[in-house]
Amino acid sequence: MTRRTWVYWLLLFSPLPAFVVAMQVGSYPVSWRAWWQLLASFHDNPAQLQAIIFDIRLPRIVLGMLVGLGLSASGATLQAVFRNPLVDAFILGLSAGAAFGCAIAIGFLPALPIQLGAFVFSLTAAFLAFTLARTRREVPTLSLILSGVVVSAFFTALVSIVKFLVDPHKLASIVFWLMGSLSQADWRAVRQAGPWILMGAFLIWLGRWRLNAMSMGDAEARALGVDVARERGLFILAAAVAVAAAVSVTGIIGWVGLMIPHIVRMLVGPDHRRVIPLSMAAGASFMVLSDTVARAFTGGEIPVGIITTLFGAPFFIYLLKRGGAESWSL
Repeated sequence: MTRRTWVYWLLLFSPLPAFVVAMQVGSYPVSWRAWWQLLASFHDNPAQLQAIIFDIRLPRIVLGMLVGLGLSASGATLQAVFRNPLVDAFILGLSAGAAFGCAIAIGFLPALPIQLGAFVFSLTAAFLAFTLARTRREVPTLSLILSGVVVSAFFTALVSIVKFLVDPHKLASIVFWLMGSLSQADWRAVRQAGPWILMGAFLIWLGRWRLNAMSMGDAEARALGVDVARERGLFILAAAVAVAAAVSVTGIIGWVGLMIPHIVRMLVGPDHRRVIPLSMAAGASFMVLSDTVARAFTGGEIPVGIITTLFGAPFFIYLLKRGGAESWSL
C-alpha cells in the first residue's frame, strides 16, 4: 500500500468528522461558530455552555472513541488468533464475563475495583470458550462459535442470579452495564478505562504483523518462527484488557468488534498491518456516530448498545448470505 493510499484510508476512517458532528448535535445544539467563540474567549462565555461542552459532551465523545477503538482492535485480533471471522469479544463471551465481574464488584464486593473483576472474568470466559471448542490440536470454527454462545449464556445466567440477590439500588447499576450506554461518561471514567484500553490496543498494534502469520495456521506460523502458544496468550490477554476496561465503564456493547474489522478487511485486504490501525480508527468513528444517534434520535436517550445491535445484526445476515462462514478468509 502506497503512502497516498494510506492517507486516503486514514482520512476515510478518521474519527475527526464524527467528533465534529457529535460536538454539535444533542439536546442542546452547539453551532461550530459558538465553538470557535468559546475557544477564543473562554471566560466570556456562559458557564452553562462551558459545562455542556467540557464536562458533559467532550468526555463522552472521548470515551466513545476509546471504547470503539478497543472493541474493534480486540475483534480483529481474536478473529486472527482463532482463525475465525465470526469471533469477537461479544460472541466469544468476553463481554458477558466482564459484565459478570462488574456485577460481582457492584453487588457484593464494593472494595474490588470494577476493572479488576471485569478483567479476571473476561479472561475466564476466553479460556472456557477456547477449551470447550478445542478438539485434539484444532479449534473448529463451528465449535468455537457454539462454545462462545454457551459461555456467554452461562455468564449471562450468573449475572441474572446476581441481579436477583442484590438490593434494588445496586440492581439499577447492574442493569446499566447490561444495556451498554455512554450516558454516565465523565472524565473520571476516561481516566479509569482509557489507559487500559490504550495499553491493550498498543500491545495489539505492536504485534500486528504476527497476526498475519497466526491467521495462516499454527504450522505455518511456527515455520515462520512464531511461538504460537505464547503469542496467542499475549494477544488474548491484550484483547481481554481492552474489552474489560471498556465494559467496566459502558456495559456490554455488542457487534462493534465483529462488524468493523470485517468492513475494513473488505476494503483494504487481509494484511493486519493495515487492518489493525484502520479498525481502531473506524471503530472510534462508528462508536461516536452511534452514540450521537442514540442521544439525538428521540427526546430521551437510547442506550448505544441497542444502536450498534441494529447495525450489527443486518450486517451479520449480509455476511451469511454473502457466502457462509467457511468461505471467508482472514
